[in-house]
Amino acid sequence: MIHSFHIPVLGLSFSVDTPLKVACYGISSVASIVDDILLERMRKFHLEKLGKTYIEIPESESDSRSKRIAAYLNMMDDLVDEKFQHIKNEDFETGKEINKYFRLLPDTSPLKQLYADMLEEKDLVLKFRMQVSLKEQMQKGAIDVNIMAKVDKLNFNKEGEEITSDALEALRGFAMSKLDSSVVISAGMNQRLYAFMENFKDFYPNEAGELQKKIILKVSDYRSALVQGKMLAKKGLWVSEFRIESGLNCGGHAFATEGYLLGPILEEFKQKREVMIEELKAIYSKSITDKGLEVAQYPQTKISVQGGIGTTQEDSFLLDYYQLDATGWGSPFLLVPEATNVDNNTLDDLIKADKQDFYISNSSPLGVPFNNFRFSSMEKLRLERLEKGRPGSPCTKKYLVSNTEFTKEPICTASRKYQNLKLKALKAENLSETEYEAEKGKITEKVCLCEGLVTSAYIKNGMLKPKESTAVAICPGPNIAYFSGEFTLEEMIGHIYGKIDLLKGKERSNVFINELRLYLEYLKKDIGNSLKDLNDKKLKYFSKFQQQLQNGVEYYKNLIPMINNQTEMYRQKMMDELLELESKIRGLNFT
Repeated sequence: MIHSFHIPVLGLSFSVDTPLKVACYGISSVASIVDDILLERMRKFHLEKLGKTYIEIPESESDSRSKRIAAYLNMMDDLVDEKFQHIKNEDFETGKEINKYFRLLPDTSPLKQLYADMLEEKDLVLKFRMQVSLKEQMQKGAIDVNIMAKVDKLNFNKEGEEITSDALEALRGFAMSKLDSSVVISAGMNQRLYAFMENFKDFYPNEAGELQKKIILKVSDYRSALVQGKMLAKKGLWVSEFRIESGLNCGGHAFATEGYLLGPILEEFKQKREVMIEELKAIYSKSITDKGLEVAQYPQTKISVQGGIGTTQEDSFLLDYYQLDATGWGSPFLLVPEATNVDNNTLDDLIKADKQDFYISNSSPLGVPFNNFRFSSMEKLRLERLEKGRPGSPCTKKYLVSNTEFTKEPICTASRKYQNLKLKALKAENLSETEYEAEKGKITEKVCLCEGLVTSAYIKNGMLKPKESTAVAICPGPNIAYFSGEFTLEEMIGHIYGKIDLLKGKERSNVFINELRLYLEYLKKDIGNSLKDLNDKKLKYFSKFQQQLQNGVEYYKNLIPMINNQTEMYRQKMMDELLELESKIRGLNFT
């Protein structure tokens, strides 16, 4: 890996073809493979744009979902390879992409230093040899994919028998592809999915211990990593990376911990990393031996972190102090048109927005808190429909159907059908007007993410069909509020590596302080919503949450003096903010 960061998955479509745009520069990124309809349309778009032959895989075809996913991933692999080889074959002339490849590298990279030396070299023979060496060391970025464990609609045959599920079909599509990369499993544990992985040889090592298909687990804490790692090791499946993500200071769905903060979580990984890996190796060794496999050496396990990182100092401190292998930078790349799919209107709105415009909502049909943007066109459409007395959305893709409260067949809580049925039932309860409006707000807050999270890509690429909705849902993490502007890929990467400062003049707290503040607000909101029906279980939960936050504060008090890549003024400001938040945490009243 020649870069120290990756671009995580960004919604369904915002990073769906990001690998096509950045992998040729050695940058790894993650594309969602939840929506096979989107992938098929994007495959058609890219092939026809390049004058290549596109052969449709119709939905009616047997196993069409897996085939569409595999075809899209194979196309990305082919196109990335073509672009990479083209760059690699270029001469080092002014304006050539090969120079951009090396310019993007961090200054600490030995390859970057060799490039700088080559530019200065006067001896033509030696210069040529250095150029050959540079080209030999060039690497493509990984085309990684994301599967949300919770997005796993069951699929049935004509006889009504369960035959497969959406997550399993997505995994099969990845396994069928020729990619040499990783699948990132996020949003919790899915034992059926883990068992299904055992069916594909690419997840097992060759004699040299190499894996063609790797597993990355997105985790919230050490315990979750160890439990899931053991579960997979028992099946002969190795976790190549544990990707730690902040529970609240991230984009998309927000899986909050019970007040367990990022700093202490990273500390636990740092202290127990080697013990965990040895424990997993013992289980893994027995399992692959039982399967008749032998390896010369075990695959590696990396640890990375993502969520709310905003400056090069934060990035380098996390890497160095916690001995991490990489960091993830997500939401800021939504402001980089070269890398992601954000339509112009949404991009303009994001640039003009401030901190108050990004909030954690209950708009996801999954029932999981969801990072939302107050001025998205999807949110505007939701309010318009509500005002017209027609809440809810048409449900066509059905990826998030799960509710059987009123119907035998699961339906989506964002659908017009469900919201109408639920509101009728609510009226029958004869609630007071205040109570009714409060409950109605909870019901009608849900929006269609299946459509809303892909619309931006269709608009940006001129792919929107007649009568298709133009409403865009977007789910940046709160950290995006500090980035105001449209940036080039080179500018954003320059910011990550400290070559330029895109946040110059911006008032922004440290990543740990920002997360602590988010958790405090989250807890206060939860307490406020629970005052009417407090019980012993809730009181115990709030007390534990409060104590975990306090434990985090104590940890940060000891950590701040260790942040040696910041000024004394910065550390003092961080301590002052920490003490202010500590006072608020202690002042919480829920008894």
